Amino acid sequence: MKNITLAVDDETLKLGREYARRHRMSLNGLVRRLLGQTVRTSSARWLDDAFGLMDRAAGSSRGARWTRGDLHRG
Repeated sequence: MKNITLAVDDETLKLGREYARRHRMSLNGLVRRLLGQTVRTSSARWLDDAFGLMDRAAGSSRGARWTRGDLHRG
């Protein structure tokens, strides 16, 4: 496991330590858990949401095809 350094304002650090203590965990454990939950669930949820929007989009190319050059013309 790698170590990292974070910069956190004093009030957030104080509240984080209090929260961790109330939940019988270390501040390090709290940060590790929250970071893991955020990056593991948000990434997958974002991708699912994006594909869902594409599936529901009413757009149609009507069979038109584009080349890479067509897409980069200004």
